[in-house]
Amino acid sequence: MADKKTPYDLIPQLGKLRDEVLFGDVWEQPELSKRDRSLATVAVLIAMYRTEELKGHMVRAIDNGVTKEEIFGLITHLAFYSGWPTAVNAGRVALEVFENQD
Repeated sequence: MADKKTPYDLIPQLGKLRDEVLFGDVWEQPELSKRDRSLATVAVLIAMYRTEELKGHMVRAIDNGVTKEEIFGLITHLAFYSGWPTAVNAGRVALEVFENQD
């Protein structure tokens, strides 16, 4: 089976901007640590119900020093600010992301 195409294959400029501007510049700015950027990013993706992007950023958050327990606490906290469905959705994503870790 062939590799699944991504939006970045279809629109290469998106990938270039992601790599050069977002991850190459914005994520490298010194005002926030990568750990703090990950917490903020995961929170926004939970609140905006951005399931697919949330998966990758949960993994990135762990790589940047955020613990699973902190992510679980963030999900619970956001249930009261972004809505119960967004928190339950984030819980489903966390199940998928973390089910093979431990």
